Amino acid sequence: MNDRYDAGYGGDHDDRYELVGYDEYGRPIYQPAAQQQPQQQPYDPYAQQQGYGYDPYAAGGQQTGQYPGQSYDTGSRHPAPSYDPYDTGQQAPVPPYDPYGHGATQGAPGTSYDPYGHTAASGRQPRVAEQTAYIPQQAGPPEETDAPSGDGRTERDYATGQFAFVEEPDTDSEDVIDWLNFTENRTERREEAKRRARSRLVALVVVLALTAVGGVGYLWYAGKLPGLSSSDSKTGTATSATAQNRDVIVVHLHNTKKGGTSTALLVDNTTTRQGTTVLLPNSLAVADDDGSTTTLAKSVEDDGSSGTREAIDTVLGTEIQGTWRLDTPYLQNLVDIIGNIEIDADADVPDPDGKKGTAPLVSKGKDRTLGGKAAVAYATYRASGEAQNAQLERFGQVMQGVLRKVSSDAQGATVTVQTLAQILDPSLTDKDLGTFLAKLADLAKGGDYKTALLPVRTDGTLSAQASDSVVKDVLGGTAKSPDKDAAVRVSVQNASGVKGNSEKARIVLLNGGFTFLEGGTASAAQSASKVVYTDAADKENATEVAKTLGLPTSAVAKGKTSSNANVSVVLGQDYEPSAS
Repeated sequence: MNDRYDAGYGGDHDDRYELVGYDEYGRPIYQPAAQQQPQQQPYDPYAQQQGYGYDPYAAGGQQTGQYPGQSYDTGSRHPAPSYDPYDTGQQAPVPPYDPYGHGATQGAPGTSYDPYGHTAASGRQPRVAEQTAYIPQQAGPPEETDAPSGDGRTERDYATGQFAFVEEPDTDSEDVIDWLNFTENRTERREEAKRRARSRLVALVVVLALTAVGGVGYLWYAGKLPGLSSSDSKTGTATSATAQNRDVIVVHLHNTKKGGTSTALLVDNTTTRQGTTVLLPNSLAVADDDGSTTTLAKSVEDDGSSGTREAIDTVLGTEIQGTWRLDTPYLQNLVDIIGNIEIDADADVPDPDGKKGTAPLVSKGKDRTLGGKAAVAYATYRASGEAQNAQLERFGQVMQGVLRKVSSDAQGATVTVQTLAQILDPSLTDKDLGTFLAKLADLAKGGDYKTALLPVRTDGTLSAQASDSVVKDVLGGTAKSPDKDAAVRVSVQNASGVKGNSEKARIVLLNGGFTFLEGGTASAAQSASKVVYTDAADKENATEVAKTLGLPTSAVAKGKTSSNANVSVVLGQDYEPSAS
């Protein structure tokens, strides 16, 4: 404010104005230089021209703006009255304090307070109200001069109401601030809620996308995606199939009443979570202990579990962990323990202990419930004229029905195996067999189990179909059937009536470089021996076999040979073993 004030009156060095004093706020008071008395004396606030004293009740001449106890000479020719504290003379009344000099405009005596020197403009000089130290002010830009207004004030006069905002704080300011904070906080909360909602939505979309991708990936990996087979579940190549992990055991069903065996492989593919029963025909050609070729059925009867397991591994390229010999009485007990099984019967099976004309023990149809006895009868049934594969497939049905009823808990399945009181192969304990069956049971109950028949040619070797569909895809192995060209396979059946002739013929043939196949003993003796071949290419081999056994070449004829032999021999009563 001082800057503006000084600027309005020309500052300290403006020749148009002259400093005459200071107001009650310490601001300098100027008056136009042209309005002064010609011979005005310099300003001397401490001058004592008429004495020095204090008269609070003095009423002398021109004392407007006089401070009690002091006397100032501002250039007036009238002397200031002296100090008289006990003066009881009549005193003129003191006018009220008028900071804006209104009284002077109304014709009152010039006793009003005039801080801006308005009186001096009319030829009269006011007295300084109070002497303060001189405060120099920086000169500012000149402003418009004061012009009197209609109410007697100049444009520089300020009303008290103009400064009310300084003394009276706005009581609503805090409310306004609070409202602004509230609206700002509410807006921020809304924006934060929107951001959180967007974040949750994005996270949900990401989780759903990952779940979908993971599910499809698992189905592709497990080979359950439509249009993909287990062989290309990983890379679509045979290498991926062989790289999968499998647990395999072989089970041999022995018919203790009628004789004969049935063999199957139980496979648990832990990579694709798929279980399979692979049925092995009895005519499958396998290698014997002495390097000769024999049938699977003969190997089970002669070589036992260990020799047969090794022979199957060699032919199929598998790695069997153990052998489970399951005699028909144990199969019956197993079905009774688990509480019957359900199958779709493909034939009427008579009761083996019943009389002719009685109702069949198992009726053909779907969803047949079989107890222990019926299950054994169905698994071993082979109708007249049927191939052995028909009976083998019924055995596979019974095995899958058993697995659907066995406990999926390893401990529960182990207890079931222990209840049978079987004498197992040393390489397969009760706990191992129970744990293995529990895993297959879990797959069978979930629909991840199937049965497959291994295709075998009439000579017992594996076909190309077997190599692709079963050996590679299911077993992950490589077919290695005995080489036809390695040695001529000769099947020998003893019909001479002499028990030892079959063994003597075996030794002679092996010494001659042939592969001996056991053909069993005929039910009735025959007078003449026979040497039979099927393929014309084997005619020469048949003639050589006859000569090796000491039989006449007239015994050689074209006919039907056994399943896996190049030449079939029936030893008759005319057979005479060599002395060697």
